Amino acid sequence: MTLDELRTTLTELDEQLLELVAQRQALSEQVASVKRATGRATRDFGREREVILRGRNTAQRLGVSPDLAESLLRQLIQSSLATQEHARVAAHAHGSGKRALVIGGCGKMGAWFADFLASQGFRVTIADPSGGLPGFERLQDWQSDALDFDVIVLATPLSVTGELLLTLAERAPRGLIFDLGSLKTPLRAGLDALVKAGCRVTSLHPMFGPDTELLSGRHVIFIDLGHAQALREAQDLFAPTMAERVVMGLDEHDRLIAFVLGLSHALNIAFFTALAESGEAALRLAKLSSTTFDSQLEVAARVAAESPDLYYEIQSLNDYGGESLLALQEAVERVVSAVKTRNLREFTELMNRGKAYLDVRAAVRAG
Repeated sequence: MTLDELRTTLTELDEQLLELVAQRQALSEQVASVKRATGRATRDFGREREVILRGRNTAQRLGVSPDLAESLLRQLIQSSLATQEHARVAAHAHGSGKRALVIGGCGKMGAWFADFLASQGFRVTIADPSGGLPGFERLQDWQSDALDFDVIVLATPLSVTGELLLTLAERAPRGLIFDLGSLKTPLRAGLDALVKAGCRVTSLHPMFGPDTELLSGRHVIFIDLGHAQALREAQDLFAPTMAERVVMGLDEHDRLIAFVLGLSHALNIAFFTALAESGEAALRLAKLSSTTFDSQLEVAARVAAESPDLYYEIQSLNDYGGESLLALQEAVERVVSAVKTRNLREFTELMNRGKAYLDVRAAVRAG
């Protein structure tokens, strides 16, 4: 066969592969329907393990890399689960006949929530000074509207959310109200005002980005502000999904987020700042790689691509933010000290203590 003929054959095989993927996707929808009808959970880890092990064995027999087979199968499983989760959410129809307002709906997370609520049957309206979203109604001026909505979501920048919560408290709308802020202590006054106004209010922190399709293994944090019904209603929105729902207090949230977000962001900012300011070595480093270095670069690149304003707010507006930054500073100083004084014992202790913590954390995550 000529090169062109070989390429034509490869193209035909690619099309056949995609046709098989489409068939698998269609079967996933049928699986979702059967699981709903029989009350079975969307995700079956035992079944996933069987599929992957069988795939690796088959790949070995066919002379294909088992790692490649596992990678492909994991991607297909993720796609299948996403399809089943979306079907489950739609079938739940939690918002059928209800109305929802997303203030700040043109932002990334606002748009995600608009789609999420719409998939549950809510009639979603967007209120955003920058415009509207295709397929959704737009409310030009929500502050002069009657606000007769069943759900009101604030997907606005942290710097303005507090004031908007206070404005809503003055209106005291009937519907469930929650924000999506990454921090809660800066919103304390607005949230307290809504509570005092007798509103059904809670506060959410989706621990995932707007590109997320599958919520399995993802966390959604719900802040308990003392209104049991509001807390339950907000959690019910995620009941059809595979998201892990976590309830905690406002101060506990920000103390933990100081490490979950604040520490991880600061570490990566320090990492790429050190690289950028490494002088003549900076460009030469671009030609080198290692497994650890490349993995850290990948995470750092995602951090560097985010909004400096948002990341500054996460660092500076958290009442507990100083704790994580001080912990990072002290940890770096201990590493520097152990290296400068050639103290192998101290260096080893740092490594072992870290490994012990990570082992315990992995065990807790595994259940």
